[in-house]
Amino acid sequence: MQAISSARPIGVISDTHGLMRPEALAMLEGCGVILHLGDVGSRDEDAAILERLGELAPLVTVRGNIDTAPWAEALPMTHDLSVNGWRLHLVHILEAFDPATPCDAVLHGHSHKPRNQWRDGRLLFNPGAAGKRRFRLPITLGKLWADERGLRGAILHLPL
Repeated sequence: MQAISSARPIGVISDTHGLMRPEALAMLEGCGVILHLGDVGSRDEDAAILERLGELAPLVTVRGNIDTAPWAEALPMTHDLSVNGWRLHLVHILEAFDPATPCDAVLHGHSHKPRNQWRDGRLLFNPGAAGKRRFRLPITLGKLWADERGLRGAILHLPL
């Protein structure tokens, strides 16, 4: 399991679908690590989204169902990491999560619906979608704080 130590917040973004909004980049500045939970984009040029996010902070990414370009084949379907001792499990589609996985939080995307909910002692966190609008869902991303005070999340609406 990858271990990260950071006093700064964790930026969480998902479902960019080939669109990296400048407002999202501004909101992720100052994060200690950024997590992209899949559906980066399906075109060759969409790899630039990950490059840009990686310029802001260390980046961890999992593959989503639309990540079909050759560059995306290197992305794992799931990833486990520990931030300041808090165990985070990253997966694009929540239904692909094995509940036997030891973790304090399951970070997922796919539905485009923001979620910040504790269930059975585990945080279920979906930052929503920061890319193209789907139906009437909001354009959002998330931040997590993982420290001695606990594991806390916030859904942030992009100022569009």
